Amino acid sequence: MTETETERFAYRAVRHTTKIELKDKQRDLYEAIRLRAQKKVMEQIQEKGLERSQIVVLDALLKLRQVCCDPRLVKIAEAASVEESAKLEFLLDMLSQLMEEEKKVLIFSQFTSMLELIEKALLERNIAYTMLTGDTKDRATPVEQFQKGNVPIMLISLKAGGVGLNLTAADTVIHYDPWWNPAAENQATDRAHRIGQTKPVFVYKLVIEGSLEEKIISLQERKKGLVQALLDPESGMDAKLSLEDLESIFQPL
Repeated sequence: MTETETERFAYRAVRHTTKIELKDKQRDLYEAIRLRAQKKVMEQIQEKGLERSQIVVLDALLKLRQVCCDPRLVKIAEAASVEESAKLEFLLDMLSQLMEEEKKVLIFSQFTSMLELIEKALLERNIAYTMLTGDTKDRATPVEQFQKGNVPIMLISLKAGGVGLNLTAADTVIHYDPWWNPAAENQATDRAHRIGQTKPVFVYKLVIEGSLEEKIISLQERKKGLVQALLDPESGMDAKLSLEDLESIFQPL
């Protein structure tokens, strides 16, 4: 795609960051996990230093990301009794409206287990969909089903949605959880912006207000390459996650 074509397709993307509030038991669960994670991370850093504490830091951040998506992703006893899922409820309400408007929707998530929960909810509501993950052997069939209009929704994982897809039937893209690598997120969004796209594409990023998700986005804007450096130490990026960054991430909701 030439630079002129890239600009022509880029302006058709209308982007929204939608903030969602955690409430009640899900909020309490987030706070409980946050407090434990903060204590564990800070003790580890005090003992071994920040650079040698990456595994503990990443595990803590993973659990916070999971509880933002849906408590059922967090494999701890406390989470089993939490039935609320603010983001999933918001998504389903959103999809109800989008289906009335006959929109064609791509839903991306980094967690295939989250896509399975969304799939279950769609089945319960008799909403037609197709799904593409890294485990999908036949990639052509779900793409064809979506492109031909047989289904209005396509669920896609991070690994499956990065390259080689042309999904110009889509007019709506939803990032269920913000991707820590903005370049990968944009690459996924671009699946709907291939040559042949003839209409504007609305892109929604669902973010839990005041949570790790919102704080990471803020850090991304201030420290280019931060997340890539954190998640991929061999990337060659020199951005560092400082103690001040961690303190910000672990602030309460």
